[in-house]
Amino acid sequence: MSVGTSGTRDAQAAPDGSAPPPAGDPTGLGIDPDDLPDGLVVADEQGLVVCFNAAARRITAVRAEDALGRRLDKALPLEDLEGRRWWQLTDPYGGLAIRVGQPERNLLLPGGREVLVSVRYVRSEPTGPVRRVVVSLRDTEARRRTERSHAELIATVAHELRSPLTSVKGFTATLLAKWSRFTDEQKRLMLETVDADADRVTRLIAELLDISRIDSGRLEVRRQPVDMGAAVGRHIQAYVAAGQPADRFLLRLEQPLPALWADPDKVDQVLSNLLENAVRHGEGTVTIDVTPAPSPREGEETGTSVTVSDEGAGIPEESMNRVFTRFWRGSKRGGTGLGLYIVKGIVEAHGGVITVGRAPGGGAEFRFTLPVSVPAYLV
Repeated sequence: MSVGTSGTRDAQAAPDGSAPPPAGDPTGLGIDPDDLPDGLVVADEQGLVVCFNAAARRITAVRAEDALGRRLDKALPLEDLEGRRWWQLTDPYGGLAIRVGQPERNLLLPGGREVLVSVRYVRSEPTGPVRRVVVSLRDTEARRRTERSHAELIATVAHELRSPLTSVKGFTATLLAKWSRFTDEQKRLMLETVDADADRVTRLIAELLDISRIDSGRLEVRRQPVDMGAAVGRHIQAYVAAGQPADRFLLRLEQPLPALWADPDKVDQVLSNLLENAVRHGEGTVTIDVTPAPSPREGEETGTSVTVSDEGAGIPEESMNRVFTRFWRGSKRGGTGLGLYIVKGIVEAHGGVITVGRAPGGGAEFRFTLPVSVPAYLV
């Protein structure tokens, strides 16, 4: 038998006379095994490896010539997480004739490297002998990154919850134990602090719910007519009422704007986050441009674009590709680092796009564009 370039051996006729898979294609799929994204290892009815594709070579660091023609348990000596030899436990050729395979599980290669393995037993008839064992291998790095992200989220949430809850517990316990010793002004101050910390916890829980919905694709958008210029104006007025100088904000509206249908609460959430970042982390004038723009949605001509820019130091070039990821906080600490991740999820749930760049004044510039999404009955 000759070794093919795709890590396979030429197929031979089966003992029962059935037609073999095409040469170089032991899976019978009609494709080159090296084109598959997952590792593929195939053993024949004798337990000898007849296919060892490129992904399998990359994942296991085993050369095809060292695996082809060897027994499957020798070419791929897998162990479970307790150190037991996995092929001896599963016994694909001598086990129950009704078995069709093994579900995906974490196993160890020599050296302790972890891989995800699933196996399919191919039989010529439902309870007949195994003709082929097809093994799929996947690297665990992507899953590990997801697990680390989840662990980091839990750690961040625990840390962010601990501070306000400790404050709430401390003030309420003090008030309950020594109510009569405090003046009305002192009581008011403590209760205002408790109220603010309760709001902080509520916001964090809302962020977590948003992340859950974004990650699962269940973020609901309830579209209504939205006046984007008026929405931005309300946020500016709130900052001015809170003590920010009015001349720090510059709102520029380009008329006429298309009729926009979006979720007003979620649009407010996006605007609040972008303006808060510009005020807190930027410097100089915060400029908000609301303009018509080409729609990001196919089949629509126009959309509404909002650009928020400042005159601060801006975002380093090397960090711009991480701005919309979880926990990105830039050079200044504070907050959960989840806001821009949620903003991106909300914009994309509307069918829009959001980008970050450098403003003409040198600061950060965030620009999001929403499709107008006018209901069909109004067109």
